[in-house]
Amino acid sequence: MMRSPFVAGLVPWTAALLLAGCMVGPDYARAPAVVPEKFKEQGIWKVAQPLDEAPRGAWWTIYKDPLLDQLVRQIDIDNQTLKAAEAAYRDTVAVVQQAQSTLFPTVTASATDRTSRGVNPSSGAAGGGGGNVRSLYSLSASASWTIDVWGRIRRIIEGDIASAQVSAADLAAARLSAQGALASAYLQLRVQDELKRLLDSSAEAYAQSLQIVRNQYASGVVGRSDVAQAETQLKSTQAQAINTGVQRAQLEHAIAVLIGLPPASFQIDPEPLALEVPQIPAGVPSTLLQRRPDIAAAERQMQAANAQIGVAIAAYYPDFTLAASVGYSNSILARLIQEPNQFWSVGPALAATVLDAGARSAQVAQARALHEQAVANYRQTVLTGFQQVEDQLAALRVLAEQAGIQAEALTAAREAERLIFNQYRAGTVSFTNVVVAQTAALSNAQTALTIRGSRLTASVSLLQALGGSWDASQLPTREQIIDTDPRTPIPISATVAPPR
Repeated sequence: MMRSPFVAGLVPWTAALLLAGCMVGPDYARAPAVVPEKFKEQGIWKVAQPLDEAPRGAWWTIYKDPLLDQLVRQIDIDNQTLKAAEAAYRDTVAVVQQAQSTLFPTVTASATDRTSRGVNPSSGAAGGGGGNVRSLYSLSASASWTIDVWGRIRRIIEGDIASAQVSAADLAAARLSAQGALASAYLQLRVQDELKRLLDSSAEAYAQSLQIVRNQYASGVVGRSDVAQAETQLKSTQAQAINTGVQRAQLEHAIAVLIGLPPASFQIDPEPLALEVPQIPAGVPSTLLQRRPDIAAAERQMQAANAQIGVAIAAYYPDFTLAASVGYSNSILARLIQEPNQFWSVGPALAATVLDAGARSAQVAQARALHEQAVANYRQTVLTGFQQVEDQLAALRVLAEQAGIQAEALTAAREAERLIFNQYRAGTVSFTNVVVAQTAALSNAQTALTIRGSRLTASVSLLQALGGSWDASQLPTREQIIDTDPRTPIPISATVAPPR
């Protein structure tokens, strides 16, 4: 019988090779990074902060602005950069599944119908009608299995899974970047709305001053120069108010693109700036390693590089392949599937490189160097993360101090404006003094607004530097990567687990 020797040839080799299976190369261990006990600037700025203001869920909800919340959530739906990053993630998933398939046998099947003409002995020629026409039918199946004795394929899969997790972390980083860019643009747009309101309000006050000066000029109390100064001040302020529309339009256009809309079809109605600068607890520095997607990506890249060392080392060992084929062959199609027409073969094959002039050792050295590079990149990414947090904590601390002093300066400037204008109406000072006082008051108000906008922008940057609402537990697991269908686009919010 055909089946008995065929199976008998497979079983002992398969059992022996599976029992001998191992994984060469170093097992992965995360490289240590220098982590401070606390943030330097947090200790200087505020020793303890209540957690009541900490974002619970989506990080941008800390600003308590419904429109901002709506806009940021739209990023997950229509942002084209994220769609590209999601497709790149599915590409890495497909690579994993391709590598996973090589752990199993490859089976092929074929059916052939060959017709040939032979030489006729009586004529000595193959041409014309003197040859013999013969048909040969065959039906066969073959299987080939490269057994992963040394773990080369498993190391490849390990590296590919880590690379897929890198891609998932890159997607999370792109998502956080888009969210931060939109939040910053939105806050700056509201600052421009507030600046427009401030300039319009000042222009109204200057228009009233101009009317008073014109009345005094008509009465002969003041000269024409006072009217000209008042008109100049009014028109220049109105021009500044109009100019705010340039930056506001650009910010509005940027927001439209971030949510995947053409600028022509998107508009945000002006509103006064009602947002306050939130208190943001920075937490413990060690948690930053789990909260930033770029750090998680760098850490996963280390494992991918570590796995390649095992792949390179496995090249020193021979490859074991089991091959088998079975089929039928006959010149009569109706009698094809019969035992006498049956053929089969089964057996192992061993292939090894005997001499390569140092190529494999160079490949191992290259893999180790790339791993060391990945370790250095990881540590640098961690340091950069700490720097960015410290930078924004310092910015918020300094700007808070500046805002306090600037508020006092603005109060004094407005009081001086009021007093000098009353003196002008009493005839004790010239209108030049009024212009100087009004200009100083407006300038200080603009500076106070600029500081407020900078504080809001710095708060967004700090939330980004802290990783937003993300943490490393949201990376897809090995099972999730293997079970993902790379042919079907995944909703961005589902590719990386939603904020907790």
